[in-house]
Amino acid sequence: MLDVKEIRKDFKAYLKHPNMTYLDSGASALKAAPVVDIMSEYLYYNGSNVHRGVYSLSYEATNEYENARKKVADFINADFEEIVFTRGASSALNLVALSYGLSFLGEGDEIISSELEHHSNQMPWLNVSQKTGAKLKYVPLDAEGRITVEGFKKVLSNKTKIVALNQVSNVMGYISPIEEIIKLAHEVGALVIVDAAQSAPHMKIDVKQMDCDFLAFSGHKMCGPTGIGVLYGKKKLLDKMPPVEFGGDMAEDVYMDKMSFKDAPYKFETGTPLIAEAIGLGAACEYIASIGLDKIACHENRLAKMAIEEMKKIPNVKIYNPNTDTGVISFNIEGVHPHDAASVFDKNGVCIRAGHHCAELIIRWLDVVGTLRATFYLYNDEEDVKRFVESVKEASDFFSMFM
Repeated sequence: MLDVKEIRKDFKAYLKHPNMTYLDSGASALKAAPVVDIMSEYLYYNGSNVHRGVYSLSYEATNEYENARKKVADFINADFEEIVFTRGASSALNLVALSYGLSFLGEGDEIISSELEHHSNQMPWLNVSQKTGAKLKYVPLDAEGRITVEGFKKVLSNKTKIVALNQVSNVMGYISPIEEIIKLAHEVGALVIVDAAQSAPHMKIDVKQMDCDFLAFSGHKMCGPTGIGVLYGKKKLLDKMPPVEFGGDMAEDVYMDKMSFKDAPYKFETGTPLIAEAIGLGAACEYIASIGLDKIACHENRLAKMAIEEMKKIPNVKIYNPNTDTGVISFNIEGVHPHDAASVFDKNGVCIRAGHHCAELIIRWLDVVGTLRATFYLYNDEEDVKRFVESVKEASDFFSMFM
């Protein structure tokens, strides 16, 4: 069991909003004080650039920045040089598509995605397919809307070169059978890109055990800063990939008619990097690991199940993932636009998401215009469940008067 009362002391948003029920961590988590503190320390007392200066202040900043890379690598059991800092998970996923995809794919090749993907893990490969002539295929989902091994086998072939799938769906909260899929993909020589934006904050990831080729996640969903993300890539793949941005710090030698680049990961980190943000992300990894990812997953799953059982008793409520594997609940008040329904929750200080969640394919699969989404995390408790369920009932009662 998590001691939520103690955990909340690390989240100053609750000081300003003591009656808030924050259930939008799937979009962005609240920020932990140890993260903000270490970023402030760098910004207040250092603020110099990295990799360039020969003076002690820059040397200190460089050590902090590279130590953050080590913390992130340890968090997912990667090697130090396999961690590329990016502007976010979207940026990381785009980097793989723009570098590897455009360089090594062509007509006759096949890419596998799914209707469960966030736009950031589908659109880059749609772009690659349009520019290279590679064919983009989609895993057929089962009746619940899940990615299954059986469904994956239906689209896998000897022509498959890239598999880009999520580990956890941001709309349905389902955990994909990603390790089995990776094994099957590797049997035909395909590479696998894992979108871990919704899994890294909630479950233990070991990229060596998983054996994925690339993996991406962001800082802001795991109690860390916005504007920072991670691309993990196997070193042999990062070494063969060309950079997609050019400029300061990534160059080795530059002449009027030729240029060369530093080794990975630095050839992908152009210009002044996200120094404070990387330091904050390293602290976020340590913070979450100190609480325990298994404990976090168990806690939020328990709260979600409690909420779902109560929601089932309320008329006119449609739950799209009653068997969610995580703390994600997608639902609607039947006959009511999710944006209209969300206004009731906002009035009560309950923060939930409404819309298509940057995942229009699964919203179309559900045949709705959007959904309401509540996501539980480590700082939520049973009182949050109660206030959330009360708002669901209030919304149902209110809009039933107009039906």
